[in-house]
Amino acid sequence: MRINDDPTSSGWRRRTVITGIGVIAPNGQDNQTFWESIRLGKSAACPVTRFDVSNLPNKIAAEIKGFDIGEYVEGRKGRRFDLSAQYGIAASVRAVRDAGLKIADLDPDRVGVVEGSSVSGMESTFKGQTAFLSSRGYRSMSPFTLINAYSGGGSGEIALELGVKGLAVTYSSGSASGNDVMGYASNLIAEDEVDVVVAGGTEAPLLAPLYGAFCLTRVMSARNDQPQQAMRPFDQSHDGFVLGEGAAFLVLEELTHARSRGARIYAEVLGHGRSCEAFHSVSPHPEGVGMRRAIEKALRNARLHYEQVDYVNLHGTATDTSDRVESLALERTLKERASRIAVSSTKPVTGHLLEAAGALETAVCALAIQHQEIPMTVNFRDAAEGCNLDYVPNKSRPYPVRVALNCNVGFGGKNSCLVLKECKG
Repeated sequence: MRINDDPTSSGWRRRTVITGIGVIAPNGQDNQTFWESIRLGKSAACPVTRFDVSNLPNKIAAEIKGFDIGEYVEGRKGRRFDLSAQYGIAASVRAVRDAGLKIADLDPDRVGVVEGSSVSGMESTFKGQTAFLSSRGYRSMSPFTLINAYSGGGSGEIALELGVKGLAVTYSSGSASGNDVMGYASNLIAEDEVDVVVAGGTEAPLLAPLYGAFCLTRVMSARNDQPQQAMRPFDQSHDGFVLGEGAAFLVLEELTHARSRGARIYAEVLGHGRSCEAFHSVSPHPEGVGMRRAIEKALRNARLHYEQVDYVNLHGTATDTSDRVESLALERTLKERASRIAVSSTKPVTGHLLEAAGALETAVCALAIQHQEIPMTVNFRDAAEGCNLDYVPNKSRPYPVRVALNCNVGFGGKNSCLVLKECKG
């Protein structure tokens, strides 16, 4: 993202800042609770209560407790939505409130919604299939099945609830979705299409058939008797992630627009890079070429040198291949500075929110910049083979964070890197 403050220049692009954050996560449904659990390493992992896991090998997840859509949507309307849509609506409402925005007062053509999600319609799909196969057939199905199961429906429902009329887009690129959404949204602002975007990701994958499918892939931790200690990124005893659910939405706003209304600014979105390895449907390239290309593109887009990076939030799923490959990619991209840059994974606290992970971890990076503190990697004892970086083990670290990278990886070799910077000028 080439940024030039002279609008007469051919390289001129408008600057994008984050002015609002809304989270609905297993470790907190408000920014303060969410951040405190991140910095203190309080994991939200617990035994699964949403469905029967007695016949499954994995029995833990990061569930959201005490959520009530009625706090965000009037009447009974919210109950017809799948949980993924409920979480997305709630997080976007929280983000807009946090930003102090009144969308009704803005030019309707200058505000948009961009949502990242992939499996959001599965709840209604599964329920619809069960109903269809019952004795009453299609007559047993909910009239909202089609609307709720529609993969692009979430962004429309969020726009409807917020009153956003400029655009509504659902973006799907696996677990890179939430990060890619931020890059796409910031480009909409940079190219002068809109002034404000409510951007984020939402996912509710704690459904019995989907959870069972994850069990078959053997990517989830089997430490059923130690849920909070189960997920161990970059540690030699790592055995997979803890599946989570929830949403995170951020208000992205053009800089002068934000300043004109005296908005608080968390951070600036300075650049974005993405790549596809075209190597394997699930596993990353063993040399980390895709992640390296995404990081290099992001830094070039932001017009920054790797020596200016202070913190990296890695995807960090606590699987042997991914932990090693991501670490290798950073080593080769950041070169001699790699060992001196703080790196962490916050997924052991939140759980892995799949397509919402990138948005949630963008919020983590923005809050790290605001609070000038680097969050820890919990449950880290002894580094796994090939994991040679500073993973901020078990204790968060006060530090002047000026530039942070958020890196995410999706199935199919999709890699995404977002650059956030402290905004002072």
